[in-house]
Amino acid sequence: MSNEAATATPAASETGPEPVPHGLGVSLPAADARAKTEGTFPYAADLWAEGLLWAAVLRSPHPHARIVSIDTSHAREMPGVRAVITHEDVPGTALHGRGRADRPVFASEVVRHHGEPLAAVAADHPDTARMAAAAVIVEYEVLDAVTDPEQAFEAEPLHPDGNLIRHIPLRHGDPAAAGEIVVEGQYRIGRQDPAPIGAEAGLAVPRPDGGVELYIASTDPHADRDTAAACYGLEPERVKVVVTGVPGATADREDQGFQLPLGLLALKTGCPVKLTATREESFLGHAHRHPTLLRYRHHADAEGKLVKVEAQILLDAGAYADTSAESLAAAVSFACGPYVVPNAFIEGWAVRTNNPPSGHVRGEGAMQVCAAYEAQMDKLAKKLGIDPAELRLRNAMATGDVLPTGQTVTCPAPVAELLQAVRDFPLPALPKDTPEDEWLLPGGPEGAGEPGAVRRGVGYGVGMVHMLGAEGADEVSTATVKVHDGVATVLCAAVETGQGFTTLARQIVQETLGIDEVHVAPVDTDQPPAGAGCRGRHTWVSGGAVERAAKMVRTQLLQPLAHKFGMSTELLQITDGKITSYDGVLSTTVTEAMDGKELWATAQCRPHPTEPLDAAGQGDAFVGLAFCAIRAVVDVDIELGSVRVVELALAQDVGRILNPAQLTARIEAGVTQGVGAALTENLRTARGLVRHPDLTGYALPTALDAPDIRIVKLVEERDVVAPFGAKAVSAVPVVTSPAAVASAVRAATGRPVNRLPIRPQAAVVTPS
Repeated sequence: MSNEAATATPAASETGPEPVPHGLGVSLPAADARAKTEGTFPYAADLWAEGLLWAAVLRSPHPHARIVSIDTSHAREMPGVRAVITHEDVPGTALHGRGRADRPVFASEVVRHHGEPLAAVAADHPDTARMAAAAVIVEYEVLDAVTDPEQAFEAEPLHPDGNLIRHIPLRHGDPAAAGEIVVEGQYRIGRQDPAPIGAEAGLAVPRPDGGVELYIASTDPHADRDTAAACYGLEPERVKVVVTGVPGATADREDQGFQLPLGLLALKTGCPVKLTATREESFLGHAHRHPTLLRYRHHADAEGKLVKVEAQILLDAGAYADTSAESLAAAVSFACGPYVVPNAFIEGWAVRTNNPPSGHVRGEGAMQVCAAYEAQMDKLAKKLGIDPAELRLRNAMATGDVLPTGQTVTCPAPVAELLQAVRDFPLPALPKDTPEDEWLLPGGPEGAGEPGAVRRGVGYGVGMVHMLGAEGADEVSTATVKVHDGVATVLCAAVETGQGFTTLARQIVQETLGIDEVHVAPVDTDQPPAGAGCRGRHTWVSGGAVERAAKMVRTQLLQPLAHKFGMSTELLQITDGKITSYDGVLSTTVTEAMDGKELWATAQCRPHPTEPLDAAGQGDAFVGLAFCAIRAVVDVDIELGSVRVVELALAQDVGRILNPAQLTARIEAGVTQGVGAALTENLRTARGLVRHPDLTGYALPTALDAPDIRIVKLVEERDVVAPFGAKAVSAVPVVTSPAAVASAVRAATGRPVNRLPIRPQAAVVTPS
């Protein structure tokens, strides 16, 4: 490159159009936004292959039964049926599971929950597959189902590993400590379903080497590959997972018990096999939020300062362990909330029952305890005659305080600032008591209520979550950045589940290299692992890996120029596709500096290590924490018990805003999911049988149910140990909003409201 080229300023930049803003801090739209909006996004249910067979799975109609016999002869003889498989056809490991491998691919001796798989069929037509699955004859000896988690302690073992999955006895401070004021309460949290958008579907294609490729909407492809390989009796290199058609996920998107039969059928038939689950199968198969029973006793002094918290927390894990141990750790660790509590004594258990399986759902563990400890704070405020917001402020946690686990809070913790922001935000106007405004009544348009029966309530919720894995989990991600002909490509196995990783990756490369055109490659297991897409880990760990790789490419790009001009690379900057030096001597474009070369680099990001909780529930178990405060305003019809959420005012610490529009959308979605948990969402069971496993019987909040969400304040105090200083944003609103809504209903009705979702009878006020 000549000196003239290096010092010339391109005329096009002076006369051409203004550059489109890009990089971190800009609301760059998602790459797949248009396809999803227009309905052209290729979901997993749209997959196709030549010679395709269709699969169906036979599931147990009983929550608990001994299997006497399985007769597949009638199904095998049906025209068009190509294969029928049971537990006898699993060549490798017969057990699988997210957190603990304790769940059979197909039940063999006993079924432990309604909907457990027993057999799978591949046929030429989907109707044939379903009829063949129904033709498999299973003789059961029905057993009594254990559906009350409190009974699980004394019941006969439901599993060879026993009924107790984990017990955490947390001990912190002086057990003899006591306060002048004591309040007690018992609380129950229902079973929320993640209700993923789009059908769970997948395609398995056999490979010439005897392996198989799985095309599925996985959120953790390498873990799914390893589980599948163990099940199929193959080396991991002979199983490939290709991530396709993930429309969105707020939990483990795909049930592994749904994925595994696909590959088994493809290997047995030698043909591609497709399976699209019905919504009923999704409700029966994948994991739900843990139903939880909580008992609390709070001690405080006369000024409202917390002295001691005692609690018992019981998680219903359903039939198998899944991630219940991790959920229990979060519940126990955050049982006192973002408040300073010098003495805490918490007992936590996760137990097996014959109820539907529980596992990872956004804000697991933390959401359940938040509803309970915030109810306790309301009780304390009422007993002391103190404003509920003021009581919370007197106890608010800050950086440098100590969690009940003994871990010091080193990250930003602006809890008081968040709470003050929502408390001081103007309240919404009261509706007019006229027929023209009947749409404002609880119950929606044409509501049956009367304006005179409506009471308005204001309540508060303050919540916290941990980011990334905990208790020694090795959180590591790998990314590669390649640049050629002015185009950058990012290769990273971080799955885009709606959290915006692909958009963030583009912004990171744009910011670091000044290149407008950035592509993120599709994800498969030929790439190095990046881990699961939950708890903000891809923003932190995978985003950090992309940034490190991009910076390495940046150094490769700038070093020749720096050497040529006798300066260090730190004295050069890249802005809007131009490379300039601090003194103006050097000015060229990135394209000219590349000079036709291809540059690439691979990097890893691994946060600082954590440690498991010890026998007393003590230890530095978490990498980072995030906090949120919400003020809820509700209208309650005290005659009908119907509730309308008028407004939720939110303040949250976000570390750093990387994409304003994306961040706002994530917060609003989290709040709405929390409102569903507060008012409508509960997968109901009767003696272990799931009732109405469909979107008619399971009431999700719609756009018409979403309240006005006011983001009052976003605190940008960067977490110095996190790449970019950013925090996860979507989980903590889910955790906090149910507690805030319940608090507001308590304020409106004077009723205790000790169960979520809130039943109408809990909000009815009978005349005295």
